Amino acid sequence: QVQVLESGGGLVQPGGSLTLSCTASGRIFSNYAMKWFRQAPGKERELVAAIAPVPRITRYGDSVKGRFTISRDNAKNTVYLQMNSLKPDDTAVYICNAALPSQGRDWWGQGTQVTVSS
Repeated sequence: QVQVLESGGGLVQPGGSLTLSCTASGRIFSNYAMKWFRQAPGKERELVAAIAPVPRITRYGDSVKGRFTISRDNAKNTVYLQMNSLKPDDTAVYICNAALPSQGRDWWGQGTQVTVSS
């Protein structure tokens, strides 16, 4: 069983920055496709960012393009989400997903709350 754990959430003012981290257990982290999703109250879960194993191709949701950056450090079994120019609409629980698409398996973390408010 792969364990996925997010950290780094908190309260930040509009225009501020925050970096989230997500670690996933297992010896084959480098093979995982990693994604960040978010879910705000009353809204559907949406894809924020994704990074492939190799090559590290990235993609972003339209609402965060140009503001958020996803990266990974395979030596640390960790994926990061650097969030800049945060807006109140970015307020949500941010949830990390690790997947092995070739095996049809994925695992979810429990999420970390990000609140953007003055």
